[in-house]
Amino acid sequence: MAATGPGLNAVIRAVVRKGVTEYGYEFVGFRDGWKGPLEGLTTELGIAQVRGILPRGGTILGSSRTNPIKIEGGVERIPGKPRRAGHRRPHRDRRRGHPRRGDRAARPRYRWSASRRPSTTTCSGTDYTFGFDTGVTIASEAIDRLHTDAESHHRILVVEVMGRHAGWIALHAGLSGGANGILIPELPFDLDEVAGWVESRFRSHYAPIIVVSEGALPPTAT
Repeated sequence: MAATGPGLNAVIRAVVRKGVTEYGYEFVGFRDGWKGPLEGLTTELGIAQVRGILPRGGTILGSSRTNPIKIEGGVERIPGKPRRAGHRRPHRDRRRGHPRRGDRAARPRYRWSASRRPSTTTCSGTDYTFGFDTGVTIASEAIDRLHTDAESHHRILVVEVMGRHAGWIALHAGLSGGANGILIPELPFDLDEVAGWVESRFRSHYAPIIVVSEGALPPTAT
């Protein structure tokens, strides 16, 4: 099981608890995204290892920006069998089959599989991922709390959120939190126009909040 991104702990916990208690599966987690399979960084995943991880942010397996496609021979180095990953035995399905001796269903069956969930905030082929939902929820709550602080100090507050190439988190969180301006990568922003939003907000005796996706740029920088 390889995993990255926020919200993954709930998925890891659910998969492990269901697999162990209901089907007798054994799980091994690769550490730090694709770096784990490439370098053989693994950790045991059992009931004890996933206990208490539900309220924790991020993922207990860690993450990295390692891309095996960009590493010479990287794809070939990813293990296709448990033994190549440094394990003495593969995952075993301990489900009981028919009690007759010699029955094929009663024999242990070995499994080696990778589990991946669309946890990232933007993932092709999905409408929403739980990473996106988490990002929007946290950002919206932060913007809600910043309104009173901005108004009491008469300041412009800029909230930067994730999104190098897609501004969906900024758009949804900004609309939900009542931001006065939202800057996204898809639409280069004009700095004079943003300044106009700020001045208009101050004229109404309220402090402005601008939500900026990390990839947002003016036309001259695109």
